[in-house]
Amino acid sequence: MTVHFIGAGPGDPDLITVRGLKLIEACPVCLYAGSLVPEAIVAAAPDGARVIDTAPMTLDEIMAEIEAAHARGEDVARVHSGDPSLYGAIAEQIRRLKEKDIPFDVTPGVPAFAAAAAALGQELTVPEIAQTVILTRTTMKSSDMPKGEDLETLGRSGATLAIHLSIRNLREIERQLVPLYGADCPVVVAYRVGWPDQSFIHGTLTDIREKVREAKITRTALIFVGRALQPQQDFRDSALYHADHVHVLRPKKKKAAKTGV
Repeated sequence: MTVHFIGAGPGDPDLITVRGLKLIEACPVCLYAGSLVPEAIVAAAPDGARVIDTAPMTLDEIMAEIEAAHARGEDVARVHSGDPSLYGAIAEQIRRLKEKDIPFDVTPGVPAFAAAAAALGQELTVPEIAQTVILTRTTMKSSDMPKGEDLETLGRSGATLAIHLSIRNLREIERQLVPLYGADCPVVVAYRVGWPDQSFIHGTLTDIREKVREAKITRTALIFVGRALQPQQDFRDSALYHADHVHVLRPKKKKAAKTGV
């Protein structure tokens, strides 16, 4: 018996991995985060499977279901949104599984920031503008941010920021980042990426809060901040495909030998 933590992707049923889908199709027990995982994904569970939405459940209740499946010798598909390694709350589940000696594994999924960038047709690491992406959040109702991970500290890097779980904290994001990125720095709010009603709001650090308020978005949104988001045509090409860039798969061409007359 094994508990399979599965990243379901951001919402589009087509964005789950082949491995993840096969596991869901094979497991007699499927526990899924119904607030963020579409039913179309867990519909792949086999006939007669025990399929449970864990959104209203506590950790103790979830573990009770897993322990009961373990006693029956039944594999469990534990389906999370996006990729389980990012704000997936799997750490405390894994700790409990280790205490009970219940085997588990993890199948990665498409994270929301990657799906949003794809939908935008956007590279987040543009040569000589931004070569770093920071995935973070701000302090809200959940746990506080650790020391040194506040936006004022992270923002000094100038990196592209992908700020999760913070759509109600735009005023504070503006306050902390305007001195570092500038008032005109591009911001994109990605709402319900991968779902039929996905949408994107484009703005700057100083006007995005009003635009989001007008759109009445209060949850399930990801905030991108950074100069790499700015439409531009004057950045340099990556060295990767440059004719003068030599590497093991594209060695330097030998000059043709000159022939005498």
